[in-house]
Amino acid sequence: MAVDLLLGLQWGDEGKGKIVDVFTSKYDIIARFQGGPNAGHTLVFNGKKHVLHTIPSGIFHEGKVNLVGNGVVIDPVIFKKELDKLEEQNIDYRKSLCISRKAHIILPTHRLLDAASEASKGKAKIGSTLKGIGPTYMDKTGRNGIRVGDIELSDWKDKYRALADKHEAMIAFYDVDIQYDLKELETDFFEAIETLKSLKFIDSEEYVHQAQQSGKSILAEGAQGSLLDIDFGTYPFVTSSNTTAAGACTGLGVAPNQIGEVFGIFKAYTTRVGSGPFPTELFDKDGETMAKVGNEFGATTGRPRRCGWLDLVALRYACQVNGVTQLIMMKGDVLSGFKTLKVCTSYNYKGETITHLPYNIEEENVTPIYTEINGWDADLTGMTEASELPDNLNAYVEFLEKELNIPITIVSVGPDRKQTIIRKTV
Repeated sequence: MAVDLLLGLQWGDEGKGKIVDVFTSKYDIIARFQGGPNAGHTLVFNGKKHVLHTIPSGIFHEGKVNLVGNGVVIDPVIFKKELDKLEEQNIDYRKSLCISRKAHIILPTHRLLDAASEASKGKAKIGSTLKGIGPTYMDKTGRNGIRVGDIELSDWKDKYRALADKHEAMIAFYDVDIQYDLKELETDFFEAIETLKSLKFIDSEEYVHQAQQSGKSILAEGAQGSLLDIDFGTYPFVTSSNTTAAGACTGLGVAPNQIGEVFGIFKAYTTRVGSGPFPTELFDKDGETMAKVGNEFGATTGRPRRCGWLDLVALRYACQVNGVTQLIMMKGDVLSGFKTLKVCTSYNYKGETITHLPYNIEEENVTPIYTEINGWDADLTGMTEASELPDNLNAYVEFLEKELNIPITIVSVGPDRKQTIIRKTV
């Protein structure tokens, strides 16, 4: 069985958690392959909102395996809080949740390092969520990191102490005012480690291989979005992992020729949290309306998201890098009421019209070139069939399909799992 992928195609916050939740019934295993608790996946069903940070979005479905892969970095304290919330809802996660021994652990000092590094940058800060993600990935590539499998060893606390001491020396080097009580942080950390130890640890690449051999269906769930990829995103305003399709191969141990469908998720408009270039960003009433109607606040940080028109130059690039086979458009309902919509179809880049994403998309180099499309004014949130969608919304979707040359198979018209319209099957 091939492994299907579900990825965000913008700067994150596209609504991946909802669609994983919708898709879970079709799969045996939901596997998270990268990122850390800087990502928040929001799910709404039965009138209730649920936010996950590290645990795969299939956890609310009975009988499904949820796997945290080797490419993920885990904060045990945040992870424990997620588990506590699941317990409150009587979800027996010990049966359905397993963790790769090769996944790296975020230490309390990683978070402190993150804060010190960001504070030292002043106005040049990258907009880190301060969850310790970057420093943990730095230790991973620097071959200093502590992995889940290490905590099964008798001397792992010695390794912890050596790395934490090194981090404190680095924090002092930054020479910024960071107040902290490491002993207090460590009390919570080691308590959470004990909770982590109660879960099932696996050699995930072998687990996935055996699952494929036995005919199990697997959906790999990405975090953040393609434009935040460490290699292909808007560097340096990116995350510290590979959020694109290639990240599923390295983050789960899946061979490239074992990838099946690649579902790409995008909003009907564009948002971004934190710093970094954003060519189609709006600073007018249209942008304010998108933010208000779309409830555009970060699931993890609560930070307001910057909003703008859909950028097809960036979206085309993300589809290309990921090899997207099907598109899913989220938040079509948010654009209801706009008389005219704008879609960026090309850039004016240093006086030249281009349709590809250049190395630098800072404001001084790039001006978006828009195509205008008639809007619609209808409440989509109660619609359940594609035949109910307004003509102008269908025209908008068909325009995007033609530009991207990829079918848009699903249109989301609200946050609840039921507000998901299957537009076509491929």
